[in-house]
Amino acid sequence: MYRVSRVETSARLALVSCTRASYNPATMISKLHHEPQRFHRAVNRQRLLDTAQRLIAIHSPTGAAGAACECLAQILTEDGFNVERVAAGHAAAPAVVVRYSSGKPGRTLQFNGHLDTVHLPFVPPRVEGNLLRGSGASDMKGGTAAAIEALRVVRETASLAGGAVLLTAHDLHEAPWGFGQQLDQMIRDGIVGDAVLLPEPLNDRLPIAGRGAATWKVTIRREGAPVHEVMRPANEPNVIAAGAELVQRLGQLSQRLAQPVDPVAGVASVFIGQIHSGEIYNQYPQEGWLEGTRRWLPGTKREQVEREFREILTELEWATNTTVAAEFRFIRDAFALDPKDRLVEVFQQAHTAIVGQPLPLGPKPFVDDGNSFCALAGIPAITHGPRAGGQHTVNEWVDIDDLVRIASLYATIAVDYCGNA
Repeated sequence: MYRVSRVETSARLALVSCTRASYNPATMISKLHHEPQRFHRAVNRQRLLDTAQRLIAIHSPTGAAGAACECLAQILTEDGFNVERVAAGHAAAPAVVVRYSSGKPGRTLQFNGHLDTVHLPFVPPRVEGNLLRGSGASDMKGGTAAAIEALRVVRETASLAGGAVLLTAHDLHEAPWGFGQQLDQMIRDGIVGDAVLLPEPLNDRLPIAGRGAATWKVTIRREGAPVHEVMRPANEPNVIAAGAELVQRLGQLSQRLAQPVDPVAGVASVFIGQIHSGEIYNQYPQEGWLEGTRRWLPGTKREQVEREFREILTELEWATNTTVAAEFRFIRDAFALDPKDRLVEVFQQAHTAIVGQPLPLGPKPFVDDGNSFCALAGIPAITHGPRAGGQHTVNEWVDIDDLVRIASLYATIAVDYCGNA
């Protein structure tokens, strides 16, 4: 994730104003083809909470979420759903796929969640008042449980007049341990709907644009053995000086990236988060490395981003007489969502009916699987999840009442999106 810049904040505030002015809540409610309160009453809060706790209770660091996937498959089988297991290049944790169809023509809405968590000490689930805590509570086992409950509600109310709901859950989401490889393969294999909802913990805006992201690690080396700094040969290449030169050159790149400004996503960026070199204070180091991120705007090709970065390194290598190597790891591509898309319209109608007003349009401040659905499948994806916090820490939490809201919201959207062309 990254902090929203002043440019992005200004753009978002402007969008908040124009968005709220352009929607009429009363009109939105009248457009719905069903009664949202019916779905809210159908949500089983305790069942939802039990599902979330069962998933959180299983330690599932990225790359090793097999047991969590098996747990979810068992839960859905117990509920009477036909569960498919799809390896998608990761046999250690086959993804979970459920298709619930009305048997009639219509769109397919996909609920997608990841069951892996970042590599931090495991925290078991516990309930404190209205909060559910534990590893993955906010990112994103809680939201996934809410999506599961929405699927149950759609089936139990027999409200789906057409189309289908597709539920998918998988591993290999969290970087740097995974880079979305399993989901990407599922998309290439055609396991996609016509649109996607993702219950990541973002709910103060409807994200319609977001930057792509990659991580990079540059290693700078010189020839020769370790040596005391007073004994080093004349004109010996200096890896620390080369690293400082790289910092300067990336600073110049950062200045160039300040333009153009996307009205929603903000600006592209290059960021340095780590610099390391040397073993002790007076040993002339043989190696140093820097690590950071590169983010780009919608409309920019990721191949162009990597090529530009590597050209800087080639010039650095020549100028400093060092050997420069780089790992450039693509995470997710940039995305843009058409504000006039049918999914956006249905989402805003349902959100207004349940909450009382539509969401302002704005940027997505992080990359998630929605970026992949947009880039690889070309389908609209909305990230919207429960009120939650502590992502990527040992203090994750999610608001239980808001899990209920997400379940009823997703059910409402599914019925109107799938069954009403």
